[in-house]
Amino acid sequence: MTDIATVWPEGLLLTYYGDDFTGSTDVMEAFTAAGIETVLFLEVPQASDLVRFKHMRCIGVAGQSRGKSPEWMQQHLPAIFDSLQRLGAPIMQYKVCSTFDSSPRIGSIGQALDLGVVTTRARWSPMVVGAPRLKRFQIFGHLFAGAHGVVHRIDRHPTMSRHPVTPMTESDLRLHLEAQTQRRIELIDLSDLAEGKGQNQCTTLQGDDQPVVMIDVADAASQLEAGRLVWQNRGQGLFSASSSGLQYALTAYWRAQGLLPQKPHLPVAQAVPCIAVVSGSCSPMSGAQIQWARAHGFATLRLDIAKCLDARHVDDEITRLVTSALQSIAQDVSPVVFSAEGPDDPAVLNFEALAAAAHLDKADAAEQVGQVLAEVMRRILDESEVRRFVVAGGDSSGAVGSHLGIRALTVEAGMAPGAPLCRAWSDHPKRDGLQVVLKGGQMGSPSFYGQVRSGIFP
Repeated sequence: MTDIATVWPEGLLLTYYGDDFTGSTDVMEAFTAAGIETVLFLEVPQASDLVRFKHMRCIGVAGQSRGKSPEWMQQHLPAIFDSLQRLGAPIMQYKVCSTFDSSPRIGSIGQALDLGVVTTRARWSPMVVGAPRLKRFQIFGHLFAGAHGVVHRIDRHPTMSRHPVTPMTESDLRLHLEAQTQRRIELIDLSDLAEGKGQNQCTTLQGDDQPVVMIDVADAASQLEAGRLVWQNRGQGLFSASSSGLQYALTAYWRAQGLLPQKPHLPVAQAVPCIAVVSGSCSPMSGAQIQWARAHGFATLRLDIAKCLDARHVDDEITRLVTSALQSIAQDVSPVVFSAEGPDDPAVLNFEALAAAAHLDKADAAEQVGQVLAEVMRRILDESEVRRFVVAGGDSSGAVGSHLGIRALTVEAGMAPGAPLCRAWSDHPKRDGLQVVLKGGQMGSPSFYGQVRSGIFP
């Protein structure tokens, strides 16, 4: 066994900012399951928060930058990065989605990189995107992702190639990122790793210009090697824009060194009679989950987007949805309030026209829908005894989390990969201790909502 003192520093191992709320819980799940205590704050933690969670080895801040402009990032991210850097962890991460959805104008990973690397003196910025557990694979710089049991190149993925805001039209992540930053972008590929050339490449590619160095991950061996390269070359501190693939890589390496339990583990959740769900996702999987819920006794309640975008009707629409949801809960029937049932839903296809009719751009209209879902969930939780709920969709999760006055989350139990059951920490007594799943649109199986209610996952 390697001497812990020489490998693992005291205190924090990693801090991170998540570019959306669902992805932020993904990181927390990966570390917690491995045995690394992690807390996710919904805003930059205050001194009292840090005292309360002083035993944590990883601290995250959930954000919403995936849907924001470079100008927004320039205004908000430097202060957040500075706060995280002052915590003194050897690695600071800007957590990106494992599907890498981004563009030069929306959710620019390149902009985040340029703002983040200047917080360190490191001669490189490693990037790990592949996460085999989540069916995400980076092979010779190209990204592949699974959907419905089939792995697709990301520019042919049934969801990501058609994303309404940031469609992935390029699978080579180097080319995709080049449109977002002038920073030098390099790659340590699978052949380098397999031939034992990873360290030599890592050393050669570094420079005073702080290049981004992508590391291929396609299987357990490349994942472990990626973790080794990042950890052994962390120097006095690194900044990394990576998916939760970074967590899986680091824990694989630490586990190989005897620093962590050999088998990741999370507690199993108990069944509850009723859950509440709000979904703002338009992914095919979210659509399949709504259809499954309808066929298995859940109350599926469609949100009227036109009314949500109309100040004259929005309050009545919220009241309608809440009233129907509470009536269902009174009969132990779990409600699912949703804005769309997959990418081909008329609500998605006509969304731009609906936004224009309300004199809103798409981003503002999407934010308004998220706020409506957040208010619906707030009233359901405050006016019922439901203690476990699900929010599907990154933007929706951010809106709901902020609206409920939740200060922090910790992982309570395992659910689907990338979508754990979390414990909410709040100063509001009605909301402290709530159980919540913040689910990315593509996460889980069609029966996900039934599994969240039962606590039983395959």
